[in-house]
Amino acid sequence: MEKETVPWFVYLLRCSDHTLYTGITTNLEQRFQEHNHSEKGAKYTRGRRPVQLVYHEQQTSRSLAARREHEIKRFSRQQKEQLIKNSSSSV
Repeated sequence: MEKETVPWFVYLLRCSDHTLYTGITTNLEQRFQEHNHSEKGAKYTRGRRPVQLVYHEQQTSRSLAARREHEIKRFSRQQKEQLIKNSSSSV
């Protein structure tokens, strides 16, 4: 029997203070709701609500998602904004 793979998402949130938060999850909608309305949201975002989902991409494994998250976290603010701009212009 083949193991079913769950997609992982790397996402960026724009906080109310205009900072950007990067994270990973298997359930994008649930995680977004947690960041905005629950104590399960990241400590960083809890004090910066409301947050807006401004970017996401899908990865095939937790390992790849974590690697990509790390890569994006190392981006400059300008590089992150460009990533957001490029993704929204292609939709």
